[in-house]
Amino acid sequence: MKRNIFKKATSISFILALLFSISTFSQELTVDDYKLSFSFKTIKKFDNSRVLEVTFIGKNREDRKDKIPVYDAEIKFFNIVNGEEILLGTAKTSNEGIAQLILSEKQKYLTDSDGYINFTARFEGSETLDSEEEEILVKDLQLHLELKEIDSVKTIFVKAFTIDSLGVETPVEELDVIISIEGMLSKMKIKEGTIENGEIEFELLQNIPGDIDKNFTVYAQILDNDEFGDVIQKQTVNWGTFTKIASEDENKLWSEAAPIWMYIVLTILLVGVWANYVYTVIHLIKIKKEGKNLELSNKE
Repeated sequence: MKRNIFKKATSISFILALLFSISTFSQELTVDDYKLSFSFKTIKKFDNSRVLEVTFIGKNREDRKDKIPVYDAEIKFFNIVNGEEILLGTAKTSNEGIAQLILSEKQKYLTDSDGYINFTARFEGSETLDSEEEEILVKDLQLHLELKEIDSVKTIFVKAFTIDSLGVETPVEELDVIISIEGMLSKMKIKEGTIENGEIEFELLQNIPGDIDKNFTVYAQILDNDEFGDVIQKQTVNWGTFTKIASEDENKLWSEAAPIWMYIVLTILLVGVWANYVYTVIHLIKIKKEGKNLELSNKE
C-alpha cells in the first residue's frame, strides 16, 4: 500500500515538474522570438461594397506551427494618390489577429493616371511592436453574373470590364474565374475558366440540389488577382432539384408512435426496476423482524 502511494506521489511530482518547466519555457519567449506577418488584401463583394482586411500574426522563428495573433492592434486604412492621404477608417484586430473595414458601394476613391486605387494599411506601432505598413494597387473591376436558360440549356454568363473616368467600358482580357455553388458548409466549385474579351459562358449540365423551392446560389469569383484583388458576384436561381422523402406508415424512433419492440423493452426495464425495489423492501422487513427476534431471545 505504501509503495503504491509512493508511486502515485512520484508520478504527480513528475507531472507537476513537467508542467512547470513548460510554463517557464513559454514565459521566457519574447517578442524577438516571433516574426510578425502583416498581410493586406481587398475583397469587392457582390453588392459592390469593398472589404479591406489585414491579418496580423506573430510566427515563432524556430517553431513555425507556433502562431500568435496580434490582438487589439489599431489599423488605419488610407486611400493615397500623389502623396495625398485620405483616411478611410480604422479597425482593431480581433482575437484571430484580423482587422476588417467595410466600405460602402457609394465610397469614392482617388485613382492614379492608370486607374489604380492605392490602398494602404498602417499600424503605427506600440511600446513592444514596431510599426507596419503595406499597400496594394487595384483597379475597380465590374463583374456581372447572368443566368439564362437558352433552348432548355441552363447557361451561366460572366462579364468583366473596367470603367475609366469618362465612363468608357474596357473589357478585361485573360482573367481566371471560378464558378461555385453555395453549399451548407462551403462553396462547391463546378467550373473554372478564363475570361477572354470580357466574357465567358458555361453550360450547367449537371443537376444541382436546391432548397425546398428548388433555389440555389451561384458564385462567380476572381481570387488573388494581382490587378483586381478578390472580386465576388452571386445570384440565386430556380434551377435546383428537390426530392421529398416519402413518409412510411411504419413506426420509427422519431415518429409520434414508437415501434412495438420499444414498448416491450421499456416495460421489461420498468418492471425490473420496480421488482428490485419490492424485493429490497421485503428483505428489509424480514431483517427487521429477525433483529427483534434476536433481541427477545437474548433477553430470555
